[in-house]
Amino acid sequence: GGVGFTQYATAAYTNDVLDDFTYYGYDYALNKFGDDGTAPNDLATATDLATEVTLNGMECYEDYPTLLEDHFGGSQRAGILAAASACTTGIATGNAQVALSAWYMSMYLHKEGWGR
Repeated sequence: GGVGFTQYATAAYTNDVLDDFTYYGYDYALNKFGDDGTAPNDLATATDLATEVTLNGMECYEDYPTLLEDHFGGSQRAGILAAASACTTGIATGNAQVALSAWYMSMYLHKEGWGR
């Protein structure tokens, strides 16, 4: 158990979902900013992309309860949402630091949306 196993198992159990959330974000970023790596390298971009991807993912989890149950524990769901947000932002900006900001923004959104 614990977070170690959760992170280890995430890739095997959630790959298609992570792909879907990331492709959604990629399409959103492509429509908004154009080619890969052309989005501004700033906090506003990270916030925009992370918010869009995270809220879309949370809506999907709520629309499909079996998906919510399959991704056991909040840490796994938070990890998937954050990874999709970071991947989207990294591709859009070409900047790993901005992608990391999107990761953290997604974690905050997850906490505010589903936190206890």
